Amino acid sequence: MAKRDYYEILGVSKGASTAEIKKAYRKKAIEFHPDKNPDDKGAEAKFKEAAEAYEVLSDADKKARYDQFGHQAFENGGGGGFGGGGMNMDDIFSQFGDIFGGGGFSGGFSGFGGGGGQRRVKGSNLRIRVKLTLEEIANGIDKKVKVKRKVQAPGTTYKTCSTCNGSGQVTRIANTILGRMQTSAPCNVCGGAGQTIDKKPSDADSQGLKVAEETVSIKIPAGVVDGMQLKVSGKGNEAPGNGISGDLIVVIEEEQHDRLQREGDNLHYDLYISYPDAVLGTSKEIDTVSGKVRIKVEAGVQSGKILRLRGKGIPSINGYGKGDLLVHVNVWTPKTLNKQQKDFFEAMQNDEHFEPKPESSDKSFFEKVKDMFS
Repeated sequence: MAKRDYYEILGVSKGASTAEIKKAYRKKAIEFHPDKNPDDKGAEAKFKEAAEAYEVLSDADKKARYDQFGHQAFENGGGGGFGGGGMNMDDIFSQFGDIFGGGGFSGGFSGFGGGGGQRRVKGSNLRIRVKLTLEEIANGIDKKVKVKRKVQAPGTTYKTCSTCNGSGQVTRIANTILGRMQTSAPCNVCGGAGQTIDKKPSDADSQGLKVAEETVSIKIPAGVVDGMQLKVSGKGNEAPGNGISGDLIVVIEEEQHDRLQREGDNLHYDLYISYPDAVLGTSKEIDTVSGKVRIKVEAGVQSGKILRLRGKGIPSINGYGKGDLLVHVNVWTPKTLNKQQKDFFEAMQNDEHFEPKPESSDKSFFEKVKDMFS
């Protein structure tokens, strides 16, 4: 089932400001909150859907990638969103609990971290760079990488924080000219986790964590671009106690190809042929991202001619087919000749067959450039 447009979910336009997006999300979240709609699976699904939309549109980088690539930018664990509703209520409230402050539902929501409920601490994210060849980008690939991440050390045990009694928050009441005001803040003893360390092994840090190496499989879709970020949920550093693991952010780095140049979804290839080949015609084997292919070069081809091989480029990240491979024909003029060759070309200098006679179908350089970008 196709995912709905994030702007449509929140009921805002593409030009909406950050404040407008936040206001729209808060309205949707309150409308479909499980506390108001008990045992209503449809409302719960819409609640999670709104949270997913807000998670992307409230982040400038993710919003820009969504505007450019749509949902494809975040598929296969990539870069944002909740992977089709994979986050649970704890995840949502741990990230967006502040949205519900200041009215609407005083005291928080069912203990998920709005006002007085327990907050689940999230571990820090990790960031790595993954180099991909043009062939890997064109076909998509499952990459296995070794990642050093913090995990809970075996033998570590936790106990309920005595300061916040496991809620992760400390509530303070102050008398003001407006009356009694109640404020909540993360507990400064447990850091909002609701738990403190009871026992830990000697090789663990102060949070009961230790560094371990893990092999992580990353599914990289075809058509990614240099600099794009993919997200592997839960493969960042773990959090102490019952916290949520952070995410692994994968930054794509595209390696340069020896013969092919990328321009969006299209590829460019410079084909050099000799003067006799240009006059008589020839066939040449060239590189593509799916292997070598043989192409035919017609007799009398002009230098600068562009041969278009449709569908031999890079798949669109949005799933709109593939780009093309543009073969640029360059006629190689020899710089040195022997006497016999020189005599032949001197004899041809005044021959009408060698006089330039451009036809109306022969496009100028600027027209060819225009065609490439059209």
